[in-house]
Amino acid sequence: MSDAIESRLKELGYTLPEAAAPAANYLPTRISGNTLYVSGQLPLENGKIAALGLLGAEIDVATGQRAAELCAINVIAQAKAALGGDLSRIRQFVKLTSFVASAPGFTEQHLVTNGASNLIATVFGDAGKHARSAVGMAGLPFNAAVEVEAIIEIDA
Repeated sequence: MSDAIESRLKELGYTLPEAAAPAANYLPTRISGNTLYVSGQLPLENGKIAALGLLGAEIDVATGQRAAELCAINVIAQAKAALGGDLSRIRQFVKLTSFVASAPGFTEQHLVTNGASNLIATVFGDAGKHARSAVGMAGLPFNAAVEVEAIIEIDA
């Protein structure tokens, strides 16, 4: 199953990166019982933030969706690291929360968040269907356009 997940990612043009180190005093993941909590992930690509600025000003929805996809890739990379490389331990994605850096008046956070939701659902099938929140923010760390965190049910 773990190989199948990575194969699906490759079909979509993605290779899982190494899990990013935390940028401050927090854990990138935490397991409690059968639940894996993944801290907010930025749209990192090749070690750099791929989308900077505010949606509705410097960033359009399509670019925001790609940024959200990258955040989801980094969520999966963190999950893989937390699970000792075994993505088959994922039972289901319970919830994604997406934070979208938004210019005043921008109201399409839900469309931006579809980038992450669609990727997770495509890669994990029914186990990737999740509850979610899409929240507009005045700004995010390092001027990133999007940040995504996840709650995942796992086999203990």
